[in-house]
Amino acid sequence: MTRAILTLNSGSSSLKLGLFTEALETMALAHVDRIGRREAAMKIRDAHGADLPMPPHAPADFNTNAAALRTALEVFAQDFPGLEVVAVGHRIVHGGKSHAAPVRLTEELMKDLARLAAFAPLHQPHNLAGVRAAVETFPGVPNIACFDTAFHRGHPFVADAYALPRAYYERGIRRYGFHGLSYEFIAGELAQSAPALHAGRVVVAHLGSGASMCAIQGGRSMDSTMGFSAIDGLPMGTRTGQLDPGVLLYLMDEEGLDSAAISDLLYKDSGLLGLSGISNDMRTLEGSAAPEAEEAIAYFTYRIRREIGAMAAAMGGIDGLVFCGGIGENSARVRARVCEGLGWLGVGIDPQANLAHAREIGTGAVRVMVIQTNEEIVIARAAAAVLQGLAA
Repeated sequence: MTRAILTLNSGSSSLKLGLFTEALETMALAHVDRIGRREAAMKIRDAHGADLPMPPHAPADFNTNAAALRTALEVFAQDFPGLEVVAVGHRIVHGGKSHAAPVRLTEELMKDLARLAAFAPLHQPHNLAGVRAAVETFPGVPNIACFDTAFHRGHPFVADAYALPRAYYERGIRRYGFHGLSYEFIAGELAQSAPALHAGRVVVAHLGSGASMCAIQGGRSMDSTMGFSAIDGLPMGTRTGQLDPGVLLYLMDEEGLDSAAISDLLYKDSGLLGLSGISNDMRTLEGSAAPEAEEAIAYFTYRIRREIGAMAAAMGGIDGLVFCGGIGENSARVRARVCEGLGWLGVGIDPQANLAHAREIGTGAVRVMVIQTNEEIVIARAAAAVLQGLAA
């Protein structure tokens, strides 16, 4: 019997699972990509990063996040017979103003977190559905929440508030920031491999189907492009990014859109998909000769450059730039387009190193790195700590 910690990380179009020993050694990682599309598929890798074959007669339903989760859990059960899961760690996108530290999930806490679904409608329901599935699959096993907003909770007031009447801030309408588990991992990696840079001013670009940036100084989040919800900031696969609120008033008053239609527009029909009219997937856009695809990429990279300047301003300068996330780690074209307009800031990259996806690609005064993020190990570490506290 092998005792293990399972991690679940459900995104807007992907699902990641991790299996770790109690000593936090990686046993296997699973990734379901492009959920809901014909190209959806599941990849499983062992502790050394080698691909594992899908078990014979394994299910293959990736039409929804819930179906993909059921499939992944069944595959894990077939690949690791005799497995004893002792804890399940969950990425919970929104903790609101009351939840930051990792905590064991209870029915009361689940109800409280469900009320935050309006803050993150693409993620929170999937996160909580994952908890329900884990409770059913592993009865009696502790489920532990790790909040994606927690890393940003120490923001100064000026980076945390909106210029609304103060009462709204007290009621929770504030800039929470997201992708905190990814940023926590990157900060930890820098602390180990580049301590001088970790002590300085770093802009981290987490670029994927969901995209954001974070200003990290001395290992702490000082500002983020995302705010109250996971729509704000950079354009994303299907989300708008920053938008003048007056546009929403116009759409309601002049176009007759109600809240449901506006929600669909902001979360599902915009971003790279809306701009290109082709796809929300950067890989598809980079392979397209359509001018609309090029315009969508140009808009995406322009907004990243603009926000890098803003994040640097928030810290009074920049010592390092780190790319991570599916696009940040794998698209040399996006990295090049972003950096080619930042020479004035001290950013330059080696084209060959960039094409090779090297860890260090910078040539200028600002250190530029590509680091594969690992939210799963952050979740596993938190789950192990909570589990140890429960046993004490």
